[in-house]
Amino acid sequence: MADHLSDEDPEPSERFPAGPLYVPVRPGPAACAARLFRTPLGDRTAVGFTSRRRLTATLGTDQPWIRLAEPALRSLTAPLGVTTVTVDPQLCAPAVTAVTPSTTAHHRPHWLHVTGAAR
Repeated sequence: MADHLSDEDPEPSERFPAGPLYVPVRPGPAACAARLFRTPLGDRTAVGFTSRRRLTATLGTDQPWIRLAEPALRSLTAPLGVTTVTVDPQLCAPAVTAVTPSTTAHHRPHWLHVTGAAR
C-alpha cells in the first residue's frame, strides 16, 4: 500500500508534489542527464512527473527516468539557467508548420520541444 501512496497526485493546495518526481533522462558519456524541454512559449523547463504511469503515458515506455525531489531537480538545472520545473505536463499539439518530405521522415509531435544539454 505504501508504494501506491507514493504515486498519488498531490493535493491541489500543495505548492509542490509530495515525494520524489519521475524525471526523464537521457544517457550521457559518464552518467544520465536530465532532459530539458521547451514550453509552448519557448522557455526552457525541467520536467517531472508525479507517477511513472504519467511519465510513460506522455513520453513512452522506452523513456529512461530517475527519481528526484523537486528541490534537487531545481538545483541540478539552475546552473544551466533553467529556473522552471513543469510537473505533469500533458500532451499538446506542436505549432503548425509547413510539411515537406524532408521534415516528415523524422517528425514526431512533442508536447514540449527537447533543448538538449547546455554546452
